[in-house]
Amino acid sequence: MELGNFSISLAVKDIKASRIFYEKLGFKVFMGEISQNWLILKNGNHVIGLFQGMFETNTLTFNPGWDSNAQNLDNFTDVRELQRQLKAQGIELMSEADESTVGPASFMVMDPDGNPILIDQHV
Repeated sequence: MELGNFSISLAVKDIKASRIFYEKLGFKVFMGEISQNWLILKNGNHVIGLFQGMFETNTLTFNPGWDSNAQNLDNFTDVRELQRQLKAQGIELMSEADESTVGPASFMVMDPDGNPILIDQHV
């Protein structure tokens, strides 16, 4: 099962302070809008998202259809197909993608330890 690009989405209290901290660790802003309280930072192939007021907890995020530079992939498994595969394996979903649509969509699952996992397709 190919889930796409991986990043950790951090629920931060102060996005400006978090940006400064992660820049000291070598991360650079890759995309996002600080005025909208979200930034994506990269350090090599490592990707983190800073989200103030959007998530209650840190979230594992996968992006089907993207590589680590947010470039569209020619071939990838659509988020709705991933959702069907997980449901067929008995995985309970916290939210679901509308399977009657195409293009961008997302769903969420929770691992056994309570860690949320977002499968978020932008293409």
